[in-house]
Amino acid sequence: MKEPGRAVDLTAVSRNGQQLYLANLHHAYVPRRNRHSAKDRGTALAATPQNRSGAEFTPVRWRQLLLFRMPPNQGVLKRRIAVPDSKMLIYCDAILREHAARHGWSKKLTNEVKRSLKLLHALQDTPGAKIHASDVLELPRIGGTALSTLEILAAADLLIDDRTLAVRHYFAKHTADPPTTMVSQLQTWLDVMIEGSRQAPRRRARHPQTAHLHMLGMSPILRTWADAGHQSLAEISREEFTTALPAKGAHRNFAEQGFRSLFRVLKARKMIFTDPTRGLPVTPVNATVPLPLDTEAIRSALNSADPAVALAVALVAFHAVTSPQLAALQLTDIRDGRLTLQDRSFPLAGPVLTRLAAYLDHRAKTWPTTSNTHLFINRKTAPRTTPVSRNFPWVAAQLKPQALREDRILQEIHATGGDVRRICDLFGLSITAALRYANTLEHPDLADGPTEIPSAGGAS
Repeated sequence: MKEPGRAVDLTAVSRNGQQLYLANLHHAYVPRRNRHSAKDRGTALAATPQNRSGAEFTPVRWRQLLLFRMPPNQGVLKRRIAVPDSKMLIYCDAILREHAARHGWSKKLTNEVKRSLKLLHALQDTPGAKIHASDVLELPRIGGTALSTLEILAAADLLIDDRTLAVRHYFAKHTADPPTTMVSQLQTWLDVMIEGSRQAPRRRARHPQTAHLHMLGMSPILRTWADAGHQSLAEISREEFTTALPAKGAHRNFAEQGFRSLFRVLKARKMIFTDPTRGLPVTPVNATVPLPLDTEAIRSALNSADPAVALAVALVAFHAVTSPQLAALQLTDIRDGRLTLQDRSFPLAGPVLTRLAAYLDHRAKTWPTTSNTHLFINRKTAPRTTPVSRNFPWVAAQLKPQALREDRILQEIHATGGDVRRICDLFGLSITAALRYANTLEHPDLADGPTEIPSAGGAS
């Protein structure tokens, strides 16, 4: 037993083994001073992040490895937060004040982010190092805020983005059972799909959602082949591929497109001998018949108490604006009662202008200091400059924007007697897409045309 105030007797403690000590468990971190020589000091300062207030901070380059991870002790955490701010926190606080002023953040949100930064600093395994995004995402569990804190750390160049795409989680979940060789081949394909390839043959990165849909179609078939004893995709013949495809439907299209992409990549990487999908005809996608919506549902959404819902529904119901276009709309896209979409410009209908005025008043009163230039904003996007998601505000509207857009185009094609050129010019459709609506003129259920849209007087 070590006596207080006396040094450790190494001879005594070595008789029955070695005693290990975990050092500096409860000591506050004091930033080390800059020990660069006069010759290197200029280079070091040039590489140091600096903000407008003049605060500087250089993150450490080393990492403290952990033996094991323990849940944070609340008492120790409170004591660490109570100590004076380190250089890292002073630097982040200056960045936070500039960012909050520029984006119109409320005092409450600014204080929440400041507290979250202190929590992260207190929980760091390596004090003074850059912070991983995966650690920031754990903040809500201990009373912090994640999204806005990520913005500040990114602006301060102190963020290591180690977040995993959802498609990679889906991939790991559905490739736990197949043989190792098959999983390795699938991993190569997924990396090329998401990150692209600079080696010949070169390939551009695809959207993660594309890879997700391919995996959705391929997973059941891959599981069947693994259960049948196949160890590698190089063993798959053309007959086995065509037999395994679903008879029809969207899953057949997803599986067929996914395997064409998969085998093409593996053949290019010389991981298989032949491509079993080569030369096979492409299964056409089943075309659906656009149908009109219930007029009462549209009228109810047009008269919604939520100004954002009323305006979004009006823009789609009267002008067939798509959901991505709505999310990307800027305030400057509407001038003198006209809406500009890419190469098209058209006057807004009277009911749309009425709802636009009501929404702009609501927007100005709710977020008077926002710097977001998008027309549609909400609680999450008002403190930043990003667009709203494509689901906003359609969850509250209880309507699907695509169905509402189809309803609007159907009305126009029936009102003009099938004038394909007119709806192409009016809604920016291709000839193929316009013919899909023109073919409804002969449909027995739509022989008398769709139900008319609520009139300007009834909807106002």
